[in-house]
Amino acid sequence: MALQGDIGLVGAMTDSLEPPRRTNWAREIRSWAALLLLVVGFHSLVAKPFYIPSESMMPGLQVGDRLLVSKYPYGWSYASASFHLLPFIGGRLFGRLPERGDIVIVSRTEPGKSEDLIKRVVGLPGDTVQMVRGRLWLNGRPVPTVDLGYRRLRADSNLRCSATDPEARPGEPDCRLHVLRETLPGGRSYEILDLFPSRQDDTAPYKVPAGHVFLMGDNRDNSADSRFPLASDGLGGAVPVEAIGGRAEFVTFSLKGEATWNPMTWFSNFRAGRSGVSLRPEK
Repeated sequence: MALQGDIGLVGAMTDSLEPPRRTNWAREIRSWAALLLLVVGFHSLVAKPFYIPSESMMPGLQVGDRLLVSKYPYGWSYASASFHLLPFIGGRLFGRLPERGDIVIVSRTEPGKSEDLIKRVVGLPGDTVQMVRGRLWLNGRPVPTVDLGYRRLRADSNLRCSATDPEARPGEPDCRLHVLRETLPGGRSYEILDLFPSRQDDTAPYKVPAGHVFLMGDNRDNSADSRFPLASDGLGGAVPVEAIGGRAEFVTFSLKGEATWNPMTWFSNFRAGRSGVSLRPEK
């Protein structure tokens, strides 16, 4: 009798078990799509990370720096989108001009160019910009510049001394940088590099058109910017404000070139002192 009772109990328990529920794939897809839209929307409207791939903004920015770029300071345009799928579209929503000295992300406006560049705003609409013997002039006057002398910076795979010092020897442990401090009208200042004579050390006066800004890299002898024509991979003069995608705020962290995609290699390749560095010009 006891055996029959046990069998009956097992049968009752088996009958009470619910069949396994199947995955609701439609709901899962909707959830993941909503998460993706949230991330893309945040990157397009609020802030996104940015990686520095070149030496054009040294000494303030180094190859391997990771930045936070805010999207809202100048309003929103076609260039605000995380993925550049749209052609150039005029106008900005709640738009306002950048300030001289801001470091901005700019989208290339010519067909077939989809990458973002990072440069500094040096000229606003109506300004006349000129380079004279390697020094910036605005509206017929030289921008005050102080020579800070030479600075040495530890080399690694992300910092090639040949990109900052034409006389550097292979395997040089430290890069030698000629640093100057430039102060724009209004008092905002920042450091730049003057490395060697270059063909853009002297330029003709250029008046910035309405609705445009003139952009330059801080590494003045190693930056394709508004001084260079499109044929030389430059920006071809001032760029429309609609092409500005955001403002660089601060360095989140920086890695030497020996770091790989594996996060386990990051700990031994962090650059000390880079995290939290502000990218806003001093006053």
